[in-house]
Amino acid sequence: MKTLTKPSTLVRTIRATLFVAALGVPAVAFAVGEGGKIVIDNFAFTPATITVKPGTTVTFENHDDIPHSVVDVAGKFHSKALDTNDTFQVTFDQPGEYNYYCGLHAHMKGKIVVAP
Repeated sequence: MKTLTKPSTLVRTIRATLFVAALGVPAVAFAVGEGGKIVIDNFAFTPATITVKPGTTVTFENHDDIPHSVVDVAGKFHSKALDTNDTFQVTFDQPGEYNYYCGLHAHMKGKIVVAP
């Protein structure tokens, strides 16, 4: 008898993304308020794009079993290697787009949009 197992986070994320895409809704998460959170899991930043207001502190939290880092493309911030459950915070005071990637796995990318 075959035992059914719960789909991995990656599979659930892909299914949700395909569902949202089929509806024609942009797959962008918005965090408005005093803080935003980006989770690192399964070699991905989730959400991949987040929009926050100026003055917002964004927290990156690594849920993977291996280290990751957070590096701004323009060099404005750079975390140390984050082990499992480690966090890194950045406060975004200036409006603009901040593209970042994992310094240990360059294919992992994300973007923070700061808008009033």
